[in-house]
Amino acid sequence: MKVVRGLDLERYMGRWYEIACFPSTFQPKTGTNTRATYTLNPDGATVKVLNETWTDGRRGYIEGTAWRADPASDEAKLKVRFFVPPFLPVFPVTGDYWVLHVDADYQYALVGQPSLKYLWILCRQPHMDETVYNELVERAKEEGYDVAKLRRTAHPDPPPESEQSPRDGGLWWIKSIFGK
Repeated sequence: MKVVRGLDLERYMGRWYEIACFPSTFQPKTGTNTRATYTLNPDGATVKVLNETWTDGRRGYIEGTAWRADPASDEAKLKVRFFVPPFLPVFPVTGDYWVLHVDADYQYALVGQPSLKYLWILCRQPHMDETVYNELVERAKEEGYDVAKLRRTAHPDPPPESEQSPRDGGLWWIKSIFGK
């Protein structure tokens, strides 16, 4: 699988909106305004990850840490670890986060992993030009992804900033285990 080489981690930091993804058990099916915020930690090698989504006006979120899978490589193959459940973070869950494509201006990205089970199309804005979206879908298809599984993420209204939103207390995570 072809991944980005020479990813500028500092430029990649900031907020990314989920434009589309493969449905997964760890995200609510009815989540909207889903986004990720990446912050480079002071060590310069690890990244704070904040994933957020809104369901019925309530904010669900989980925090984690990402790092280069092989610090000696220039490939954009990262590992990400979250502790679950989010309301009582006890169990570590680690996964792959491979940047398959990022544009020259770091405005949109295609992220996947080697099993082809997970795929995300991300953008710095909540909405993406349809031509760009279709180009990213085609790239994913070329890498072997079943793009028919892609689900668009709704961004009907910009959500309030994180601290101003009512929290769901981790209920979304429990529901996701049962496929809700």
